[in-house]
Amino acid sequence: MFDFESWKEIKSALAANKLRTLLTVFGVFWGIFLLLLMLASGNGLANGMIREFTGGATNSFYIWSRVTKIPYRGMPSGRVIQLTFDDVKIIGEQIPEVAVVTPFNGLGIFSSINVKRGSKSSGFAVFGVAPEFLAIESLCMTSGRFIDPLDMKDNRKVAVIGERVAKVLFNKGENPINQAIEINGIYCLVVGMFKPFADEFGGERTAQTIFIPFATFGRVFNASNKVSQIPATAREGIPASVAEQKVLALLKRRHIVAPKDEGAFSSYNQEEDYNRLIGLFASIDILIWIVGAGTLTAGAIGVSNIMLIVVKERTKEIGIRRAIGARPVAIIRQILLEAMMLTTSAGYLGLVAGIALIEGANRLLPAIMGNTPAMFRNPDVGVADALEALGILILAGFIAGLIPAMQAIKVKTVVALRAE
Repeated sequence: MFDFESWKEIKSALAANKLRTLLTVFGVFWGIFLLLLMLASGNGLANGMIREFTGGATNSFYIWSRVTKIPYRGMPSGRVIQLTFDDVKIIGEQIPEVAVVTPFNGLGIFSSINVKRGSKSSGFAVFGVAPEFLAIESLCMTSGRFIDPLDMKDNRKVAVIGERVAKVLFNKGENPINQAIEINGIYCLVVGMFKPFADEFGGERTAQTIFIPFATFGRVFNASNKVSQIPATAREGIPASVAEQKVLALLKRRHIVAPKDEGAFSSYNQEEDYNRLIGLFASIDILIWIVGAGTLTAGAIGVSNIMLIVVKERTKEIGIRRAIGARPVAIIRQILLEAMMLTTSAGYLGLVAGIALIEGANRLLPAIMGNTPAMFRNPDVGVADALEALGILILAGFIAGLIPAMQAIKVKTVVALRAE
């Protein structure tokens, strides 16, 4: 393997036909270069999509009421179900699979309420929540604090506002904390400001949201004990779907709803969406590896074909070496070394070029995109992926040289010596 004369011979053989060597090297170079770019692109897309779930509970689910579809125990169909704060307390007490459950109230997910501050006013979404809501929703506090237990206990008129709300109602450079805003005729003190973790999808809408204590919301909007949604998370190790079904069964019993009535309640399970997304990108990753491996194989086949030509051209040389006592293993080793040197050197160059381009893209993307929401973030290739690609390359080089090597030792010495 480390015979200096063998490496000099390899160098001389490859330099004898530079164009052929260059074209062969380029095939392998291009294969691993494309594989790295595809892996980085897949990772960039995955990072952008999965970031939507960052900062929130991926094992969370939301339940809200609708209208019954089936008559049950003397109750007619078409009955409107109203969730209450008592439902939330009972769920926390009777469903051990639930880790966090909290009330959530609003006049509608997409409804806007006129909010004023001095001469400025605009429509924003206003929701009543409890402190536990921060463990479920993807929010990043940029200043101040979120709703706390004392706000709930004392029915404090405080508000936590999104960054977009601050930009509209306050002057540039003005600190909103400890300033008052008017919500539906009631003045609330701003105690915190937040931004959503996710910039895409609902991120912009969330930035235009105001949160006030659940009890305060009931007083401001005359909602008393009503709850519009029940957000919750499952305990660690328990699928959110299991906890969700137990909560739905409990709510049906409490509100006298037929067990098979699917219209009385609706739910959204974030864990299911997250798992589907992870499964999707796992499939994409497998597809990328299949395409990449195919590209590398095509390069290796090119190397193998070239080595077959080399063996044919050097038939007489091989015959002379055999005649003076060279063992078959020495011939095989020489051909294998030439093939593996071609693939490994070309692959290394492709690896370096691919990583350089990916790193350059990582540096340029923030400057190009700025604060624009993007579904493509931080394209990168892990060390494990790079090592796997290198391993495939070495294996491809070995296989590419093995076939010509076996062909070389099959030629009889007498026939080889007669070759022109």
